[in-house]
Amino acid sequence: MSAATCPEPTPAERARSVLSAAGSLTVTTHGHRVELIGLHTVDAAARLLLRNPPDAHLVAELAMAPHGDPASLVEFTDIAPVAVRDRVRARLTLGGRLTALGPKAVVFNTARAVLTEDDGTTTIGLDELTLASPDPLATHEAEMLARLDAAHADTVAPLTRLLPPRLQLGAIEVRPLRLDRHGLVLRVQTPDAHHDARLPFAAPATHPGEAVRQFHLLLARATARPRRRLPTRS
Repeated sequence: MSAATCPEPTPAERARSVLSAAGSLTVTTHGHRVELIGLHTVDAAARLLLRNPPDAHLVAELAMAPHGDPASLVEFTDIAPVAVRDRVRARLTLGGRLTALGPKAVVFNTARAVLTEDDGTTTIGLDELTLASPDPLATHEAEMLARLDAAHADTVAPLTRLLPPRLQLGAIEVRPLRLDRHGLVLRVQTPDAHHDARLPFAAPATHPGEAVRQFHLLLARATARPRRRLPTRS
């Protein structure tokens, strides 16, 4: 299956996955910029509940806003859990309005989303965002990728046999970059550049256990191919 036909999550689904898995965010209003770690939840309508914001000035600003709920931005950065070159996989910016919910919580009502990745920037409307679901592996991805990378010689190295020969040329290292229900993405690093390659699963994985089974099917395909000279980790 070519890269052009490999199934993969839509931009809206990727945005929902970032929202689902993110542990931190940054809120920017007209007067303040606040970083929150582990203090937010997201509902099905892409509304964010920000609990106990440490900057009391933020809640005070909302209470004193002269024209109602002020326009604000909420930003997320999706960072690869494995140490690869250029670890920022995506940046998600939500535009909307903040509403104080008592003295210790704030609700952010999302109006639009902008997802920026290596291949460009996509604007996502609210309807599209709310209709999308996060990937079923989103909250498990970091742990699963870390385990794959820790067992690199037995897992990732054999999978490089499934890569096109052109991606092997000049490669000095191959690491797991992304995992979703449709497959695994490897980052192939050369001395001065990198390329990403998606290895599709035979069928979508609906939960982590199924992803493990699909990964073993990928591994079986890889080990059945002739061995090439593979890049190794230092």
